[in-house]
Amino acid sequence: MFHSAVDIQPACLGLYCGRTVLSVNGSVETYGDCGVCPRGQRTDDNKICRECMGSPDRYDWLYLGFMAMLPLVLHWFFIEWYSGKKSSSALLQHVTALFECSIAAIVTLLVSDPVGSLHIRSCKVKKLSDWYTMLYNPSPDYITTVHCTHEAVYPLYTIVFIYYAFCLVLMMLLRPLLVKKIACGLGKSDRFKSIYAALYFFPILTVLQAVGGGLLYYAFPYIILVLSLVTLAVYMSASEVESFKDLLVRKKRLVVLFSHWLLHAYGIISISKLDKLEQDLPLLALVPAPALFYLVTAKYTEPSRILSEGGNGH
Repeated sequence: MFHSAVDIQPACLGLYCGRTVLSVNGSVETYGDCGVCPRGQRTDDNKICRECMGSPDRYDWLYLGFMAMLPLVLHWFFIEWYSGKKSSSALLQHVTALFECSIAAIVTLLVSDPVGSLHIRSCKVKKLSDWYTMLYNPSPDYITTVHCTHEAVYPLYTIVFIYYAFCLVLMMLLRPLLVKKIACGLGKSDRFKSIYAALYFFPILTVLQAVGGGLLYYAFPYIILVLSLVTLAVYMSASEVESFKDLLVRKKRLVVLFSHWLLHAYGIISISKLDKLEQDLPLLALVPAPALFYLVTAKYTEPSRILSEGGNGH
């Protein structure tokens, strides 16, 4: 009768420390010393490093989609912010930013394991601590630390950094040439400002993922809903939209409205995960509700009207 190496070797301390499988002879496995698992592996219940052979579930893909959308939305925001109202170059820059992020996403999937496929193998996320294995390195004698830091959520943590790197490279290759040719309506100092902005927000996004990746993984559906609601209210207020007629005056306002509706739907789908279609799909009917509520109540909350009624009251 064979005994597993776990029974005859000293206990493997630490939440994420494990023993690598050195060799397999029939039903008998030989294990190495307790330590860090190689990339692409994580410990099982017996503290043995096992290959990540699963696939991301629906929620994992929704999280990756959210992280992929962040640079695109920021690109669009700064392009719109710096392009000027009379510039005709904004639309082409928007399309270029979409092209850059789409190609970066495809290339990122192709270079991930298995290489050359749009599918990726992954380890299942079990709890928040899986994202922060560096905080759980054990110190058996309170002097020597056993370093067992590895990517327990492989590849959800590092794949985002790879994607941001490709986004940055593609932007630096394509956007300056495009902007130089088409942004004739802008001054020399203004035409590259959207690119300069990206050079600031990409490092910020990288730090955000490095420090708060696990928190974002669990909170991103609610972040999407809150931000989309706030930004929609701010935009409609700044654009002085008070009725459906005001929305129809400019096509740009409709585009912004539908974009926010898509974000609302994405947030609702991420929260519900569409596990039970008959219960979750009706929730999508709530997508237009915030905009409709704003349009119905906007005329009652106009500052000038409130001030005039207050003055008449006195």
